[in-house]
Amino acid sequence: MITSIRMICKSQKVITACIIILSILFLIAVFAPWIAPNNPVSVHLAYKLHPPSLEFPLGTDHLGRCNLSRLLYGTRISLGFAVLIFISSLVIGLIVGTISGYKGGWIDHLLMRCCDGVMAFPNLILVLGLVGIFGPGLPQVILALMLVQWVYYARIFRGMVLSLKEENFIKAAQINGSSQWKILKKHIIPNVLPPLVVMGTLEMGWAIMDISAMSFLGLGVQPPAAEWGAMIHEGKSYIRTNPELMIYPGMMIMIVVVTFNLLGESLSERYGVKRR
Repeated sequence: MITSIRMICKSQKVITACIIILSILFLIAVFAPWIAPNNPVSVHLAYKLHPPSLEFPLGTDHLGRCNLSRLLYGTRISLGFAVLIFISSLVIGLIVGTISGYKGGWIDHLLMRCCDGVMAFPNLILVLGLVGIFGPGLPQVILALMLVQWVYYARIFRGMVLSLKEENFIKAAQINGSSQWKILKKHIIPNVLPPLVVMGTLEMGWAIMDISAMSFLGLGVQPPAAEWGAMIHEGKSYIRTNPELMIYPGMMIMIVVVTFNLLGESLSERYGVKRR
């Protein structure tokens, strides 16, 4: 009993700390145009690779652009589009998983075989293949990630729906003559949505890493836009002379991913939601 209480208290502290960190990052993303000291894409060749100063608190890159401003604006892209990918994938997965689990039969078999086909390939390889078909660019990367991620949510929601179908309150609603849409709307969907926050925090870190990886490979965000993966790509040529060009964005990626993972693990332990 005492051990359980200690674990809950520890988990609550981790959750609180992660929420504070993420709240700060989201505020930075929203207010980046007002708190950034310089324009993130303005080129000042006279200040190329300039050390930290009052005008450039974290120095400048190889084109004289403010590192701090680019980091702040990079937060908007990484967090904003990670949230977009999560919500879009979740909505598609919720629709497909609910229909598959509730209807069953050939519909369930067809939809799940489509999911199995997508899951047969490693995520990054499949995303690279889709981006190769669609062409480089952030919209194409986001579309590719959506097409890959939804299958995992679909399978999770399908499993939840299959379990709920056997519950007495669902059978009672069927006996009372409730329509299928009413059962889905009032009984099925509200009961499969609570794990949404947990699942989202577990997947957000991966979405950010995928976006950064695509930008690092030159397939995602295109110059001169500021994004952490693209900043690492641009700084790799100066890793010996100016390693901070890669360290700064790398640290931001690490902080965000670790925070989301810690939050997701703590929430999953507290509320009993298993990781996929």
